[in-house]
Amino acid sequence: MAATTVLRRGPVSVTDYRCGVGPADAPFEERHGGFVLAYVRTGSFGYRVRGGSFELIAGSILVGHPGDEFICTHDHVYGDECLSFELTPSLVEALGERPEVWRAGCLPPLPELVVLGELAQAVADGDSDVGLDEVGMAFAARFIEVASGRKRPSPDAGARDRRRAVDAALWLEAHSHEPIDLGSAAREVGLSPFHFLRLFALVLGVTPHQYLVRSRLRHAARLLADQERSITDVAYDVGFGDLSNFVRTFHRAAGVSPGAFRRAAGGDRRILRERLAASQ
Repeated sequence: MAATTVLRRGPVSVTDYRCGVGPADAPFEERHGGFVLAYVRTGSFGYRVRGGSFELIAGSILVGHPGDEFICTHDHVYGDECLSFELTPSLVEALGERPEVWRAGCLPPLPELVVLGELAQAVADGDSDVGLDEVGMAFAARFIEVASGRKRPSPDAGARDRRRAVDAALWLEAHSHEPIDLGSAAREVGLSPFHFLRLFALVLGVTPHQYLVRSRLRHAARLLADQERSITDVAYDVGFGDLSNFVRTFHRAAGVSPGAFRRAAGGDRRILRERLAASQ
């Protein structure tokens, strides 16, 4: 099985699994090292755990509990692909649900979860600017609601919480050129990553990752007006760790490449006219 680590930091770790096992291959026993939610994006496989047997298809959710021994089988088709989220115990505690939901084994394809699973896959593939750790927490929170049958009450933001959200935004703005994850931002305001994510989005209308990316884009747009600075330097100076990610993100936001934006900033009115025409 090919396993690619997509995210390995903070309260959520994400791994992309691509299994090439088929009916002719012998299954073997494995053990969950943590709390796991694995979104099946294609293929099918069997999942045997604690005496139960489940058949998972595209859109199903495998639910893993720490220490549980399990066997995956491929009696019907060859191979499958999953995006697996492993949650830290502190995040599971912050989600605040009884342990029984983590022994469900699996959930069938449900609209409340497949849409978030596909969003997470788009993020992992680089097709979305949403933070993968944020999607992972939203996915886990939605799983809890669906599995327990109880919807979480919407949090209220008092004056202290609003101040925390604003302080966090100011800190993100000041440090946007640095490597920042959700956990480090949450620590600045003394909250768990999950509660910080909910509070920030409630008060300010965007997630911390969205605000961080948009801060970097604002600074990049200003720096691109400097014709002497290379686009690569701009990307790294504002906090993007990868040039291709910067180009893709900037193009998605501006509708033009960083190079075209620079030419427009330098007086190429044709680019602006084309963008205005395209928006009509």
